[in-house]
Amino acid sequence: MSELYCKAETLELRRKHIGPSCKVFFAKDPIKIVRAQGQYMYDENGEKYLDCINNVAHVGHCHPDVTKAAVKQMELLNTNSRFLHDNLVQYAKRLTATLPEKLSICYFVNSGSEANDLALRLARQYRGHQDVITLDHAYHGHVSSLIDISPYKFNQLGKAGKKEFVHVAPSPDIYRGKYREDHPDPASAYADDVKKIIEEAEKNGHKIAAFIAESMQSCGGQIIPPAGYFQKVAEYVHKAGGIFIADEVQVGFGRVGKHFWGFQLQGKDFVPDIVTMGKPIGNGHPMSCVVTTREIAEAFGASGLEYFNTFGGNPVSCAIGLAVLDVIEKEDLQGNAIRVGNYLTELLNKQQEKHPLIGDVRGIGLFVGVDLVKDQQKRTPATAEAQHIIYKLKEQRILLSADGPHRNILKFKPPMCFTMADAKLVVDQIDELLTALEEATGARTGNGKSSTSQHKRKMTNEGNSRSDCISESINHINGTACRQNNGLYTDNRAVPCKRIRT
Repeated sequence: MSELYCKAETLELRRKHIGPSCKVFFAKDPIKIVRAQGQYMYDENGEKYLDCINNVAHVGHCHPDVTKAAVKQMELLNTNSRFLHDNLVQYAKRLTATLPEKLSICYFVNSGSEANDLALRLARQYRGHQDVITLDHAYHGHVSSLIDISPYKFNQLGKAGKKEFVHVAPSPDIYRGKYREDHPDPASAYADDVKKIIEEAEKNGHKIAAFIAESMQSCGGQIIPPAGYFQKVAEYVHKAGGIFIADEVQVGFGRVGKHFWGFQLQGKDFVPDIVTMGKPIGNGHPMSCVVTTREIAEAFGASGLEYFNTFGGNPVSCAIGLAVLDVIEKEDLQGNAIRVGNYLTELLNKQQEKHPLIGDVRGIGLFVGVDLVKDQQKRTPATAEAQHIIYKLKEQRILLSADGPHRNILKFKPPMCFTMADAKLVVDQIDELLTALEEATGARTGNGKSSTSQHKRKMTNEGNSRSDCISESINHINGTACRQNNGLYTDNRAVPCKRIRT
């Protein structure tokens, strides 16, 4: 494939014309991607990379059914939603059919950030309240209103980052949080913390407009809330006159396998008041949606302020959205998420038994996290080791990211066409890398034997150069922790930690 510029020229033009805060993956040696298909991406040299992180290309990069639908509609008509068009209402009908009955009113927009921003407007208009409860380490978007409610972002700004109308509840993390897997009822305990926040806010004259949470926290570390948590939180929030916003931008559209939406893992008795969605909705096309109840929609309209979005719900976007729903059903991608996700988790659990660096494996469907630790008892985050792993995987043409509060969680969110062979390939590579790390650091295995002793013959054959090289790499990463993010380097100067959502 002929390219306009060589990689060096592309990089130089990017530095010249693109804002310096717009980081690239693996900036020490960035990848120039020129095409993609299914779960694979290809660089300018034709090298194939297995994509384990791209939850945007939900049904697979460049899916032919999706691209055909886009081209066919683009050749016919694309205009704004102030004109009547069947694609808009047909898609709204298909989309709401996947949701609980009371979630029946759609607002189509163009990105997850735009969807969450609109959700906040709906919530605040509903009862006239302003305050928002969010989860620690949460990320909901990059516009100003959402940075305000995203500790993942505003914590980087120091004490001045948190606004007075924002209240931060503990992340319902039963591995690292304040209430762990040995707690008799972590769901109630975490929900009671939200109740206390509401009571304290009301005591100080604040009124809660909304509680917002990803149905499963992604940037927060692949956190799966304990069953029953959302129901109890919703009860407290509703009593205070607020509403519950479920952010499905990263986990919706069948990624969890057994359900179409992540919030449904909480049980049939839980229904949020607003659901926001993006990323997978258009398989890479800029499209998103807010779905809510008629009561909330009518309260929003009662303000007298018209809502209009030039591109939201245009015929091309809706044709693409319909094609994505068709592919999910036709190719049984929910079933694939169950089968491959279970297999991936099973393989990783076996690695956990083998490697002391793996503290926890958690996940549902094709949403899986591996928590790397220096000490399994203390659960000390292995940040440098996680960064080392994702760089080494990149050298093996496998793209994976690391995130969470300590950037030590390996994150799996691949396209839904990910296969069992793909899962085995990645886990086998992680196994090799963890073995090498444990050899280099002298970490002990689960059966109490030293990894170094266990692999003595291998190390004797190879000499100490491999071990020394890995140790040097880990020391380098430890010394430059604030210059890395999910496999990214900024430059050689020490700068405040920045994070990039994937």
